[in-house]
Amino acid sequence: MIRVGIGGWNYDPWWETFYPADLPKAKELEYASSKVTAIEINATFYRTQSAASFKKWAAATPDDFKFSVKAPRAAVQRKDLREAAQSIEWFFNSGVGELGAKLGPIFYQMAPYKKFDAAEMNAYFDMLPEKLGRRKLQHAIEVRHESFACDEFMAIARARNIAVVTVESEKHPLIVEPTADFAYARLELTQADEPTGYPKPALKKWAKTAREWEKSGEVFLYFISGAKERNPAAAQAMLEILKP
Repeated sequence: MIRVGIGGWNYDPWWETFYPADLPKAKELEYASSKVTAIEINATFYRTQSAASFKKWAAATPDDFKFSVKAPRAAVQRKDLREAAQSIEWFFNSGVGELGAKLGPIFYQMAPYKKFDAAEMNAYFDMLPEKLGRRKLQHAIEVRHESFACDEFMAIARARNIAVVTVESEKHPLIVEPTADFAYARLELTQADEPTGYPKPALKKWAKTAREWEKSGEVFLYFISGAKERNPAAAQAMLEILKP
């Protein structure tokens, strides 16, 4: 399955481009999850969310919906990642498991200055749990320094079944090669003057790539950052293109 979504659901400009004017504010997540098939939760990066919140979010979304959850800053943006064990444990004990079957990949976003160090990354990946309760976890890592664009890092990720996130951005290296039994992409070049965020040829190009990835497993495709007001339109346009 190819899931297409956006980052979060609380963004004021979406009341001009996405949400109906008469929608109650409390129904934002319910509405957004009816129009896309996945959402990346970013609030977890900045502060711990409660088990009650995760449970409420799961209850507000369709049965076949999935959330990606961004790992907290303390667990991913350290000078030495080998010091992150306690923060990782704290995060997984915070209640994220309350998402149940709607828990998709855990998303780890490295700091832009973090350079590739094989020993450090192997030690870090050792800290990531394989399961949460009985649920097998999916881990996806976004690297933002060009030193990660090497065969050694890709081999390490592949051996651990960790997806290296494909990021289309003007700032970071573009890595398109799958390294896990699922794929994860963040498309960050939406344009304010383009009604569907991305021009149709660009959407079709990424749809073709996503279909190739799908041959190896589930795909998570997010329109995020960029011209944020256009991201919901881009996600919906992509879902239209991907219809059988």
